[in-house]
Amino acid sequence: MLTSWPPSSIANPLGTATLSLGNAIHHKLEPRLREAAKAGFKQIDLFDECWAAYLEEHGLPGDQLWEPTLDNLRVAKKLGDLVKSLGMRISCTQPLRTIEGIKDPLERRAALDLVAKRFPFMRAFDTDLVFMCANIRTDDGVTSDLRTVARDLAELGDMAQAFSDADSGPLLKIGYEGLSWAQRNTWASTWEAVRMANRPNVGLIIDAFNVLAVEWADPYNPAGHGRIYPTIEESVDVLCASLAGLVASVPGDRIFFFQVGDAELMDPTTFLPPSDPQIPPLLPWSRGHRLYPYESSRGGYMPTHLVAAAVLATGYKGPISLEVFNKSLNVPGDHVPVTHAERGITGLRKLAEATKDMPAFWEMYKKGTISGFAQLLQLSRSGKL
Repeated sequence: MLTSWPPSSIANPLGTATLSLGNAIHHKLEPRLREAAKAGFKQIDLFDECWAAYLEEHGLPGDQLWEPTLDNLRVAKKLGDLVKSLGMRISCTQPLRTIEGIKDPLERRAALDLVAKRFPFMRAFDTDLVFMCANIRTDDGVTSDLRTVARDLAELGDMAQAFSDADSGPLLKIGYEGLSWAQRNTWASTWEAVRMANRPNVGLIIDAFNVLAVEWADPYNPAGHGRIYPTIEESVDVLCASLAGLVASVPGDRIFFFQVGDAELMDPTTFLPPSDPQIPPLLPWSRGHRLYPYESSRGGYMPTHLVAAAVLATGYKGPISLEVFNKSLNVPGDHVPVTHAERGITGLRKLAEATKDMPAFWEMYKKGTISGFAQLLQLSRSGKL
């Protein structure tokens, strides 16, 4: 259901991924969680690497993180209780990778069963959402065919429903996210699969970075945009047309999670595409150069507020959560979780204020006045307004 615009305030809880507070190799999970709570976060997106490291801190094998042993489930409950004691909750676990579209029946069954292994842990963590990234495999063993992917998502939804019915707990949910280097790399292509799966507990995950990386940005262009067209006006038109489609076609309650991350404007004379053809060109940028929203002093430049406004205009009421990867998170030192938690919450609060003040550009697009808005956006991002 579309929300009235502009909103008087934005009440969505603010969250962060555990990997956006420090790398699990150098930073234990509990101190990161404490810094997140101190900064003001209310939601925690638990990454697999961080959960595996937490198990190892408790003398358990991290490579068996989803084996539902009594010890593993005991530690999972301990972690869930810790997060709640800090005034937060675990909003989801992730990421599931290379799950859908597998052709071989035995391999497919094994992949879907890997998802189901998480269900007891979701109860222990007291969370209801797990989400998967769109498959990035390009070999002949997988397909991005809509019928196949939708059926896989539907079966996962049915498995989660069956588990929930059996233990009479809250309905467990499956989220599906398009990665900017995956076969299904847009919100529209992932929404198509979610819609065709036709299950109430299968929903869409939207990541502002991945939306912008496909429909706006080009890190190998000095201007930073021009993913499709070279001028700022055309780049904004393409993006706003897509986001207007999001507002018009996706009900807010079918968006299960919204992630936000900006990224650095790169110098293409020194930031070069990977020489290995197996590495997607966007991957080095994504993994080493993301930023929190509104960090222009660090090179951030992408219009995250456009994506946020469109998502909130659908009526989405869930968390606005950071997913930021950066080399600065991979260094040792107690200061890393402190500074990144503070930077993250500051960026999210700035984003919320900027989003609240956005005009309803999706309505402007329908009326054919989006070009004027493109000029307004250009001025606002350059700091002239």
